[in-house]
Amino acid sequence: MYIWGKQKFKPMENSKELSEQELKTKKEEMFQFYKESMPYLEAQLDYETRLSEIDEMRLKRTHIQMQYAQIMTPLEEEEHMSEEGPMPNEMPKKRKLKTEA
Repeated sequence: MYIWGKQKFKPMENSKELSEQELKTKKEEMFQFYKESMPYLEAQLDYETRLSEIDEMRLKRTHIQMQYAQIMTPLEEEEHMSEEGPMPNEMPKKRKLKTEA
């Protein structure tokens, strides 16, 4: 193995060169490790997938509730207005000053 330093590659000081057989053995060990880890990774993938599906459903439900609330808000305001009776004129009547006679 090599490390980068001062414009050229240098071999790592504590690394030893592996023979062909040692390299092949290391590759087999790594392959076996990954192969044995697959059931755990598949279980984790299933878990994460289900969590994301739950989050998506929550988001959709919240979005629908917000839309419903927005739709119902104007209807509720109209109902309150009709219960109160006719709306008074928006502009208040101007006051007239008393004139001295």
